[in-house]
Amino acid sequence: MNGLIRLLVADDHVLVRQGLVSLLEEEPDLKVVAQAGNGEEAIRLARTHQPDLVLLDITMPGLNGLEAAVRILEEHPRIKIMILTMHEEEAFFFEALRSGAAGYLLKGANRDEFLFALRTVFQDGIYLTPRLAGLVVRDYLSAHPRPLSGDPLSPREREVLSLIAQGMTNARIARELNLSLNTVKTHRLRISQKLNLGDRASLVAYAVRCGLLHPRRSH
Repeated sequence: MNGLIRLLVADDHVLVRQGLVSLLEEEPDLKVVAQAGNGEEAIRLARTHQPDLVLLDITMPGLNGLEAAVRILEEHPRIKIMILTMHEEEAFFFEALRSGAAGYLLKGANRDEFLFALRTVFQDGIYLTPRLAGLVVRDYLSAHPRPLSGDPLSPREREVLSLIAQGMTNARIARELNLSLNTVKTHRLRISQKLNLGDRASLVAYAVRCGLLHPRRSH
């Protein structure tokens, strides 16, 4: 991977935080620029260090991780947020998605999954812990029980949506489909407008419902 991913790690348990930092700094493309023990500190350090990605625990003293995520994204929309937590409850999961987090991973994940999730989120993808990802589809289907009459998307827009659902970045989609980056961005905007879906999780759920989520080809 090209470039350096600058991270802020926020967890109120010092040993957990230090363990995460040690693991992250073993990777040549990852650099921890700041550590926080609570939500308020995470907001302040995000403002100071402008990281690429903030790794947040949910349960922290004072301001929790979900509240901190909202505040950080209000000030710095370009920063990516990933939640790393022990909470498997649906309420926390959906609240994390509503807060703007692009990743939700349980602390029981192994090292490889953890690093893959971080890099996916950094590349403008979305990563949801597998045992909870199906809840997004279930929630979407419960809100949209009947098929839409007609397909509002063009064939090209369906192709783009399929690749978005696979977690590809705009740049990767442009390469896959031999399009310009601006054209891909225009397609994404039109897809969101036509479907009236503003967040990536809803787009993924729609793609699954319509059979557009195909296994990614290996190169």
